[in-house]
Amino acid sequence: MKVLLLYPSWTGVYGLFGHFARRNSTWPTLNLALLAGIAERYGHEVTILDGEAEQISLDEMVRLAVAQKPDVIGFTATSPFFHLSKSVAEGIKRVAPHIPIAVGGPHITIMKEKALLPAFDYAFIGEAEESWPAFLNALEQKRDVSSVAGIILRRDGAIVSTGQPADITRLDDLPMPARHLLNMSQYRLGTLRGRLPFTSIQTMRGCPWKCIFCASEALKTTEMRVRSPRSVVNEMKYVVEKLGTRHFYIVDDVMTLWKDHILEIADLIDQEGLRITFEGSTRANLVEDEVIARLVKSGLIRLSFGLETVDPEIRKTMKKQVPLEHYIRANGICNKYGVEALNSVMIGLPGETRETVRATLKFLRNAREVKQANFAIAVPYPGTEFHELAVKGDKGVKLMTEDFSEYRRYGSAVTTVGDLTPHDLIDLQNEGFVSIYSAPWRWIPMLQKHGIIGGSLMLLRVARLLWAKLWRRSGSSESPRFISLGDGGFGSIQDQAMSISANTAGSAAAEPLLQIARLEKELVAPAGHYGTPDSPNV
Repeated sequence: MKVLLLYPSWTGVYGLFGHFARRNSTWPTLNLALLAGIAERYGHEVTILDGEAEQISLDEMVRLAVAQKPDVIGFTATSPFFHLSKSVAEGIKRVAPHIPIAVGGPHITIMKEKALLPAFDYAFIGEAEESWPAFLNALEQKRDVSSVAGIILRRDGAIVSTGQPADITRLDDLPMPARHLLNMSQYRLGTLRGRLPFTSIQTMRGCPWKCIFCASEALKTTEMRVRSPRSVVNEMKYVVEKLGTRHFYIVDDVMTLWKDHILEIADLIDQEGLRITFEGSTRANLVEDEVIARLVKSGLIRLSFGLETVDPEIRKTMKKQVPLEHYIRANGICNKYGVEALNSVMIGLPGETRETVRATLKFLRNAREVKQANFAIAVPYPGTEFHELAVKGDKGVKLMTEDFSEYRRYGSAVTTVGDLTPHDLIDLQNEGFVSIYSAPWRWIPMLQKHGIIGGSLMLLRVARLLWAKLWRRSGSSESPRFISLGDGGFGSIQDQAMSISANTAGSAAAEPLLQIARLEKELVAPAGHYGTPDSPNV
């Protein structure tokens, strides 16, 4: 059978911040590539269209998909971008309603029957590595697919489920992801060593902790499964020799959870003489001097930690109680061995106030060991304890919308937390980025990672925040609503400037913003489906 797997472009929804998203988040679609590898193992012909990597608009993806004349089309979807898959699927159904369309991914696993919208014929829940080939074979042989566990479908006008699929226990039995179906030249990651061609790779599944912002129960992520180090390094060797890619992002939730496992991988990397670089995420209290020293010899260049907040009560509420001194120590160890350290911060968790946000910012300003920090808005994704609290209105958190397309971490907020409104959270996010990256010792890492355009966009962000402060000091009774990283909710800078100009005596007040708008147009290229350079979502 001809199988077509689609991944719609998504960074356009982030507007101006889309530059950073494209530069740092254009990742190989590893999940689709794995399903493609499984389908190929069973003799099916597979094509992957990665709309984000290839910058294919949603309308063009519909045209290309129908032109392929596939026997079945598959999507994967997370909650914030489910509407994009839905949009493409609806477009395909209008043109070619006979093509069966299946969808899977974490959003489907959590929402189940609610996610089987009219544009989709089948939905896969849980891990699909066994249900997917069984489904394809049944479809090819025109057998009843309801015999395959792990599928939601329609029967006689009703939506029915075939039950939970089997858990995948032996990761070594899975084929390698079909990276040969992807344009690997499109995947690059900004590092302190420049933008490196890269691919993601998994050595284990699961995380033993249950933070309130993670859907650990719904997705069964606390069940740990580990690949053999030999199978991991064999995959790395194939990627290096056949595809020419030498940088690997290890997508494990906690890369150093079992140090014997990652150290054996390092030993095998050296034995094979691969000369690669790699990075991953871990918890700060699992960073040990001798382990990092050893991993650096095999190519480790970056580690990420989830700092989130410095407030002890919020840390207790979110069930992440790694003492703060571990973050200083972990960043110091990374600096000692030349490993780039990323620290993720999250604002808007239960108990957040302006004072707790600014305490975190003060910590980051004064912690010279911390060179880089990311500043996201906490999102109550479905299936998380955080979402349950927000829906019930517990612990001072109130959910403001159930539109999942708004569930984004940058330039958008969907909760009120105590006295902080969604606009307050966006304002504080911008203030956070400016506060963090106004420190001179962070300028070089920022420019190395994001380049001249990225640095210019950061300056735009600073200019817009400063302009907002001047506007407030002018005594205006209205607060300017343009301090958004993404512009998505507030319109383009030029639109805002023209509106201000039309409502003030003359245009002098709007001129600084118009200058920023002109620079923004020069820096950010059109994003296809998402509009022209003047539209809100470019």
